[in-house]
Amino acid sequence: MPLTLVTVACLSDNYAFIVHDQTSGATAVVDVPEVAPIKSALDARGWTLSDILLTHHHHDHVGGVAELKRLTGARVWGAAQDASRLPPLDRAVTPGHEESFGGESVQIINVPGHTIGHIAYFMSASKILFSGDSLMAMGCGRLFEGTPEQMWQTLKTLSALPDETVVCSGHEYTKSNAAFALSLGHENDALKARAIEINAARSKGLATVPSELGLEKATNPFLQASEPALKAALGLPNASDADVFAKVRALKDAF
Repeated sequence: MPLTLVTVACLSDNYAFIVHDQTSGATAVVDVPEVAPIKSALDARGWTLSDILLTHHHHDHVGGVAELKRLTGARVWGAAQDASRLPPLDRAVTPGHEESFGGESVQIINVPGHTIGHIAYFMSASKILFSGDSLMAMGCGRLFEGTPEQMWQTLKTLSALPDETVVCSGHEYTKSNAAFALSLGHENDALKARAIEINAARSKGLATVPSELGLEKATNPFLQASEPALKAALGLPNASDADVFAKVRALKDAF
């Protein structure tokens, strides 16, 4: 039976994600920006938290971990390579390895760029990707620690997952990301339609996260650095894919 997924709005524009395995009762939350909304979502469903999965060390993703662990006793997962910057880990995981949660295999994926040491979790049977601030809805995270080349490789790695993968990213940035995508001048029908849907959803206060990977590939400019239409729109027809990605990231930083 596929995992049950619950999206939890936190802080001003963050998301945490709860996943529940009905067969075993195992329940995990991915990232803990704050405790109250996560605890409320768990209590409303009568679920007992067993695991806390962390994508990266930024405070708006780990700020509530200590309190939530105190309240629940849940095991904390995180990247072994970044353990010195994360809350204390019970389960230090390594990219390229597979772990287990409930009855599912969990692939640990190295996704540097936003930070060094950032990881993503892919629950392959349910096709759910927890990407943190690497691949985001209509965007990608700022490059606080990594290079454009690292982030472009990260995005290529994630875009190779099945198109039906549900992408659970860390923030509600989608409306501004869509406006930026339209500004690049390479828009297609899918992008225009998605921008309309995003604006309608946000006008009603609805979340635009999670999204589907196939839709991201069709509309997210950060996944399209290899496409001739985007290269032409940017005046970089002969540039490398990584250089085109770097240009898109720089334009977004100034948008």
